[in-house]
Amino acid sequence: MQDESKRHEYFMKMAIDLAASNLESGDGGPFGAVVVRNGEIVGKGSNQVTSTNDPTAHAEVVAIRDACKNLNSFQLEDCEIYASCEPCPMCLGAIYWARAKKLYFAASREDASMAGFDDSYIYEQVPLKPEKRDLKTVQLMKQQAVKVFELWTENELKIPY
Repeated sequence: MQDESKRHEYFMKMAIDLAASNLESGDGGPFGAVVVRNGEIVGKGSNQVTSTNDPTAHAEVVAIRDACKNLNSFQLEDCEIYASCEPCPMCLGAIYWARAKKLYFAASREDASMAGFDDSYIYEQVPLKPEKRDLKTVQLMKQQAVKVFELWTENELKIPY
């Protein structure tokens, strides 16, 4: 059990170090993440939102993209993700889509909120019906879009994910 604990500490320290190094580089916010498979880092990332002008370039998303590129796969079923902070709703969704087997995080969403990164508004908005959200949302051309899904289900060449 001690070795397992040391292993987790090693990878979490790496995620936290990536977050801290962002303070020096100025590439983005204080967040870092690593993706690990079989005890080896296969992807890593730090927040790059401000340096890339990409609001989706959160540390976990950057790390997932790196791991998927390195593993030549869009799935990370046998991987663990270590994040310096509890993932925001977008990153949590990406982690689920990547099919990671386990997530470890250090700081909580409350800790992030105290530093000015408050995701509570998004957490409150997500479960609402689209018409109840603050973001004005309008559904258009449903039948045409559903037709594309029908074609997908009939497509014998599709790669399910």
